Amino acid sequence: MTAVLRRPALRAIWTPRIAAALVVILLASGLVLAAGRLGPYPSLLQGWLLGFAIWSCAPIGSMTLLLIHRLTGGRWGFAAGPVLRPLAVMVPIVAITFIPVLAGLTDIYPWAADASQIKPDIARWYLGQPWFVLRAVIALIGWSVLGVTFGLGLGGRLLAALGLAFFGLTISMVAVDWFLSVEPHYVSTAFASMIAIQQLLAALAVVAVLATSNVDGKALSDIGSLLIATLLGVVYLEYMTYVVAWYGDLPHKAEWFLRRSTDVWTNILLVAFVTGAVLPLAMLLLEDVRRSPAGLRVVGLLLCFGTVTHFAWLLVPAFSPQAPVALTALGALLTLMVASVLFGQGIASAEVCHAE
Repeated sequence: MTAVLRRPALRAIWTPRIAAALVVILLASGLVLAAGRLGPYPSLLQGWLLGFAIWSCAPIGSMTLLLIHRLTGGRWGFAAGPVLRPLAVMVPIVAITFIPVLAGLTDIYPWAADASQIKPDIARWYLGQPWFVLRAVIALIGWSVLGVTFGLGLGGRLLAALGLAFFGLTISMVAVDWFLSVEPHYVSTAFASMIAIQQLLAALAVVAVLATSNVDGKALSDIGSLLIATLLGVVYLEYMTYVVAWYGDLPHKAEWFLRRSTDVWTNILLVAFVTGAVLPLAMLLLEDVRRSPAGLRVVGLLLCFGTVTHFAWLLVPAFSPQAPVALTALGALLTLMVASVLFGQGIASAEVCHAE
């Protein structure tokens, strides 16, 4: 089975659609970097960070799910494999899309533009530009190796266990670096865990949309159960973060939530909660929905929308002005999705050629 999985994926790397996906990524990254770093449009880089945050969830989450399945087994992994494997192989492309962020740190992160905004020891030993870049490079290279290895069906159980440990260590650092440090005075010990579970949820949502048509009822039910677990994990960690901040009554934590409590962002949060949590959970509690390809497809679409609005609520209020950041993020997300479709078509065409 390993050889069957490996050959189509290896051939897919050289298809014209894969090359087209890389061209789209490189052109978009280059344009954003040039206009944002060299021109007077830093909001382009800020919006690119948001688009990257949303889009990268599925590839990184897919890599993690493949590691988990290699250790635990289960029908769900075989059913989800046709979607998880190509997404995991895309992790090196995720690394490429992060280059504009690394090159535009001073336009995105306040601490990079002015080190006096954080404590000197933190600036010197942790949240400095060289350390930020080093941690990002280590995480992205490691994830790329794991994503390609397990996406091609080459990894063993020992490597999966070590890979999960590596992922747990690196996501605990880079999730804070990449997303939370846009507001360096706010600290949340649960934030990295919430991001990691959000990535798993996003990957499973994509699986629910794309891979459930020809799957038997037991595997569908397993995927539905995993969706319930990851969805509850995200909601629980987000809610408990708010509760702890509320009862702690600390000014820097209160300020973070106050920025997100305006009428606009409160409505966006409500939309995210209802469409991305309440409705999917209510549907998933019904066994008929969990065993229905069409039902899971609707759940997956709702969860994808919830992921987009959740990240918008997390990141956009940190920037000013906010509208250009949101619009840029939408454009970046659409562009990255086009590249993802090209990549997936490249793999699909390679599988067809191999079958013939």
